[in-house]
Amino acid sequence: MSVTASENPRARFHGGTIVIENLGQDFETPKQFHWLQNKWRCRAVDYRLIRPWLYQHNIWNQIPRWESLSLNLQENWVPHAYQTEALDAWIAAECWGSVVLPTGAGKTVLALKAILETQVSTLIVVPTIDLLHQWYARLENAFGITIGTWYGLEKQLQPITVTTYPSAWAHAETLGDKFKLLIFDEIHHLAAPSWHEIALICTAPYRLGLTATYPNQKNNFRPFTPKPKTNTNQQLQLLANPSDPVALLNELVGTVVYFKKIDDLTGEQLAQYRTQRILVELYEQEKIEYETAYTTYVGYVQEHRLRETHGSSWWHELTRRSAYQAEARRAKIAELKWKNLIFQAQAKLDILQHLLSEHKKQHIIIFTAHNSFAYRISRHYLIPVITHQTKAAERKAILDHYRNGNYKAIVTTKVLNEGIDIPKAKIAIILGGSASDREYIQRLGRILRKQGNTEAILYEVVVRNTADERISQRRQPSK
Repeated sequence: MSVTASENPRARFHGGTIVIENLGQDFETPKQFHWLQNKWRCRAVDYRLIRPWLYQHNIWNQIPRWESLSLNLQENWVPHAYQTEALDAWIAAECWGSVVLPTGAGKTVLALKAILETQVSTLIVVPTIDLLHQWYARLENAFGITIGTWYGLEKQLQPITVTTYPSAWAHAETLGDKFKLLIFDEIHHLAAPSWHEIALICTAPYRLGLTATYPNQKNNFRPFTPKPKTNTNQQLQLLANPSDPVALLNELVGTVVYFKKIDDLTGEQLAQYRTQRILVELYEQEKIEYETAYTTYVGYVQEHRLRETHGSSWWHELTRRSAYQAEARRAKIAELKWKNLIFQAQAKLDILQHLLSEHKKQHIIIFTAHNSFAYRISRHYLIPVITHQTKAAERKAILDHYRNGNYKAIVTTKVLNEGIDIPKAKIAIILGGSASDREYIQRLGRILRKQGNTEAILYEVVVRNTADERISQRRQPSK
């Protein structure tokens, strides 16, 4: 059935959905549409699927608010063969999908080539403001045009704009029809509850996800959960499997179209590297306190059969019970005690002294599990520290001094795990962290940017015969 001009049906973007005006309920529509509030509606993410149908039935398409661009590359660089392969794979998938490349392999260059190839309005979504500024500078240098930024109090839209995940989520309905290409840097963040609404309620038919650590079922994936949006079209926000991060990203951005592991590029684009685990012992008093605390913690978990009754959510159940049950609260306090003992063991400081001396002429990054240990190391060895509490200006000054060689070492927790470009770093020392293989890969990635033939070394300092060993084993990436 076709539509006559006099009926004048039109498609428009509204509140994160696509609405068809002047089209009756008896009209046969694609499966993506639902009849709601006396109009045909579908999710904005489905625009690429229903676009041919709109043209086929002469439905006036008022959805796009993006531009075609005329970009020229201002920089002189030649992509690596694998970057060209990745771009070709993405284009073959109709500009829809994710690329997984190790840290330091040039994901930003790939994104620049994708923008150059498509020549359309583009929104780049990044996890932190530091990365936003890094992308802003790179885009401006590459294309020689004004680049927009959308975050905090600075909201300037341009045909190419960089934003953060929180800002993109908060303003997704405003941004939803302005860009034809969405680029998600560190796309594993998009799978977080509510963050995925950025992709769900945007119409962009071209999407590129970039990461070194694509999510999988092995990851202990518990990101920050902002309050979900509510609107009159909530019924349309249906996803195949929102609890499965891989299925979620496949639906909203596309499958992985190209993948390389660290070892695939070692020696070519990435530095040769080796990892070394150093086992240390708790001091006698630390050992006594650890065994007491760990026995209290494990005793409660086993006595109440939390693993058997709550499966993978057993730890959350323990935390929940600790709010109102004295016995559970004692177990929780004991957990904090034994973790503090292994993550801040004196023997780790002892071995750190040796490693700092051995590599005193090289650039070192020290990773800890907690801020308190990072500040303790900073005070003891007079090493600059960067945590989430470090102000932006101070962080920039520390990293600038580190890059130009005034500082040979910095100590941090999680804030430098991803995204920050510090190519001179060649020694990483992990004194504590989570059981996530993603975190391990991200920290390794900080030292893999190639600098001549310099070998990168990752040291992992682990307390023998404690839970620290099991945590270390669980975070080792699968081969």
